[in-house]
Amino acid sequence: MDKQAASARIDKLRELINDYRYHYHVLDESIMSEAAADSLKHELSQLEEKFPDLITPDSPTQRVAGKPLDKFTKVRHKERMISLADVFSEEEIKDWLSRNQKLTHSKFSFFTDIKMDGLACSLHYKNGLLVQAVTRGDGLIGEDVTMNVRTIENVPLKLNNVNFGDFHLQNPAEIPEEVEVRGEIVIFKQDFELLNEKQVAEGKKEFANPRNLAAGSIRQLDPKIAASRPLKFMAYDLVSPNLTTNHESYELIRALGFRTSNQDKVFSTIEEVFHEIKRLGETRGDLPFNTDGMVIKIDDRAIYQSLGIVGKTPRAAVAFKYPAEESTTKVRDIVISIGRTGAATPVAILDPVVVAGSTVRHASLHNADEIARLDVRIGDTVIIYKAGDIIPQIKEVLTTLRPDDAQPFDYRAALKEQYPELEFVRPAGEVVYRVKGETSDFILKRSLEYYASKPALNIEGLGSKNVEALVDAGLVGSIADLYRLTPQKVANLDRFGALSAQNLCSAIEDSKTKPLEKFITALGIRHVGAQTAITLTQAFHSIDELAIATKDQLLNLPDIGEIVAESILAYFADEDNLKMLEDLKNLGVTPVFQDRSAAPLNGQSYIISGTLSGYDRKAAEDKLRELGATVTGSVTKTTTALIVGEKPGKSKTDKAEKLGIPIMQEADFLKLIGE
Repeated sequence: MDKQAASARIDKLRELINDYRYHYHVLDESIMSEAAADSLKHELSQLEEKFPDLITPDSPTQRVAGKPLDKFTKVRHKERMISLADVFSEEEIKDWLSRNQKLTHSKFSFFTDIKMDGLACSLHYKNGLLVQAVTRGDGLIGEDVTMNVRTIENVPLKLNNVNFGDFHLQNPAEIPEEVEVRGEIVIFKQDFELLNEKQVAEGKKEFANPRNLAAGSIRQLDPKIAASRPLKFMAYDLVSPNLTTNHESYELIRALGFRTSNQDKVFSTIEEVFHEIKRLGETRGDLPFNTDGMVIKIDDRAIYQSLGIVGKTPRAAVAFKYPAEESTTKVRDIVISIGRTGAATPVAILDPVVVAGSTVRHASLHNADEIARLDVRIGDTVIIYKAGDIIPQIKEVLTTLRPDDAQPFDYRAALKEQYPELEFVRPAGEVVYRVKGETSDFILKRSLEYYASKPALNIEGLGSKNVEALVDAGLVGSIADLYRLTPQKVANLDRFGALSAQNLCSAIEDSKTKPLEKFITALGIRHVGAQTAITLTQAFHSIDELAIATKDQLLNLPDIGEIVAESILAYFADEDNLKMLEDLKNLGVTPVFQDRSAAPLNGQSYIISGTLSGYDRKAAEDKLRELGATVTGSVTKTTTALIVGEKPGKSKTDKAEKLGIPIMQEADFLKLIGE
């Protein structure tokens, strides 16, 4: 076949394959068998391999293309990606309507749609071709995830041809060469179940819930991982071109080749909206995707836009949230977390239970008064629900199921037991116990210093004085804020110039992909030092996995006892910590897991005593850990060797000799590490 004939054949193959994709992945129809479609794709691939200059960006073969990325690029949204204010009752909806009517003096119709539980993403097309996909991020700046989104089969790489003149553009003279469509990236419930069945069959860990898996898949640096997951893009908004109504925007979205929920409707009265809320509430469980509410918008887009934004939410739209699902589970423990403000927050550690589509392992108990009000005790069976379908709460204690030996929870005694070195006070008029003598700024500064220190992420230029300057200037109010700094902001501070500001921001950017054990160390979890962080890393491989670890799993690890396990559980049960970790993930912080199972010193344990001439103690310990060894502080029967320098501790050398543990000199240590 010559090039001209191949070009004609390629065009026909692409047209037929795209038609199959559209019917199968968007319309849920099949115009041919999957085997036949695969055969056509194979023929197309072979022709493009023979004539590579005929490959185009919208070819079906280009869905998975390119090498894995080093990191995601930040992108500023042309129009802010906002979230919606939540309402929970008809009265709140009536109040919302009344406020808007007073502002506009207008009567308007309402557009409604189901609220899907996924990852918000914006797709950009130029001259009909997909050119960029961007996550919501913080609403102003997201991440470029184009390579991953291209792998989603129901995302058109090329838009369907439509006559824009058939739709009512707010500006009829506008030439819509650029199209922006927004939607949710989701995984359907049935696909999620099949995926977990496969995980179990392969002896792998089950995924927690569809929403987290969808978000995690899109944030993989290798597009082949996203391609292996059953992701779907469900469109819900058309930003450009700007049409006159929301319902017509949906019509154009579908005409362009996108899939929507198909639950969208238009109503002329608010009473009709209430009927729709009831109908969807009764049928939403039968929908293929998870949902927690219904979106209500003013249909007229000119009115919608004229009402503007309050804070981070538009005036002209709200999200009605259905009542939370409930379930029962047992309280296995109550731990107390110390937040970044010094506040002590009690958290119930629960037997894992699925509530509103996700697995709940802990619930905030807020304060000592709330524990007393509920009279919740370790061993109790409780009813769990999610406030706003998000935050797990204990609704009620089923006292008839209480064990005979269950004791009332002594809050002061628990504080002394879990934090013996700290003193707590309960200020007059407050319900929260706080660490005595430490302000929130003091705790934040110490946390930032430790996060940037050598044992942690080793961020050059972020010492105590620069931390003080950044916090005092209001540029940094959390660890996550470090990754929002720009050279321009930093350069305005007294301690910085243009070059030092650029160097600091570059060092912070480099810290996004440091080893996972360094990141765990940097979090400053109480009782978790460098060696424990390595143990946790080798057991759980990611922060997400560590966050859902059970107490039994932690206690089964070497060198982790009750106190350390409870400290880890408390950290990952704290809502502020979870919010910070989510912020860090959205800002591109992706610690790298390094498998040490094949490291040369894996399984060996060493102790260093005395002063080494070529290494300081910390550097020597780090070198051993890099090679897979465990470094401890005391000699035991399992110690591989005691490494001694000048003036070693007599008690350690005596114990090593008594137990028959080899004693290595510095020269032997250097040979051991290959120097």
